[in-house]
Amino acid sequence: MKKKIWLVLIMLVCTVSLLSGCGGVSIGKRANHVDNWERIKNRGFVTVGLDDTFVPMGFREKSGKLVGYDVDLARAVFKLYGIRVSFQSIDWSMNATELNNGTIDLIWNGYSKTPEREKKVAFSDTYLQNDQTLVTLRKNHINSFADMQGKTLGAQAGSSGAQDISTYPKLLKDRIKGNTPVLYDSFTNAFIDLNAGRIQGMIIDSTYAGYYVNHESNPKAYQITNGAFPKEQFGVGMRKTDVTMRRKINRGLKILAKNGTLAKINHKWFGNSADSPLLQNK
Repeated sequence: MKKKIWLVLIMLVCTVSLLSGCGGVSIGKRANHVDNWERIKNRGFVTVGLDDTFVPMGFREKSGKLVGYDVDLARAVFKLYGIRVSFQSIDWSMNATELNNGTIDLIWNGYSKTPEREKKVAFSDTYLQNDQTLVTLRKNHINSFADMQGKTLGAQAGSSGAQDISTYPKLLKDRIKGNTPVLYDSFTNAFIDLNAGRIQGMIIDSTYAGYYVNHESNPKAYQITNGAFPKEQFGVGMRKTDVTMRRKINRGLKILAKNGTLAKINHKWFGNSADSPLLQNK
């Protein structure tokens, strides 16, 4: 008799979960078809997907603590609405898939706006600007994109830098060895190969390049070269159906810009604006 009662209770719970859209699998399937703001607000937290090796936007300290520019900014925005931010590490090349499957609610990690990405996700207003730069070892005397002729180039899989290499082939792709860059799952691994001489250059966000090099024991060992790739804009990626989320984030960014919080976060991670590898979008 007890077994039958438990079975009935379990069936009732499952039915209610499916009808209310509160079950894990059913929410994932529905997330890309509805405006999820009220569900997230009632749940009390929003899930942000990120590559947790992308300094200084979102990365782990030696202690394992997650820190970064975008980590601080996301928390500040959602604090305005009384919502906690839960960060989830993802395979960066699968970020849009994770978003539209409902595994995460936002992509917030130095996410550059591109026409290709805009086909899959909606973006918030721009909050920072970025460049794609070529990082090399100074001892190799590579001072321009042209100097990469016949050499091996690295990039992160799924990054806007990797997209730029393909979109503007005459700048780099047609010059490098095999006309194809070596793709890495993280910039950290690309730097390892650069230092070991397995690649001679890497295309990387100016945010990561500047921060990483400045925090190395010998910053002068590296050369950072700007090329002709167009400037990029950082925005928060979200599902196209999450129109309320987009409105709330844009409003939050405006409030933080007005009350000085955005400037404080900018200064914390990049110092004086004149020295910053990013320019705050006004």
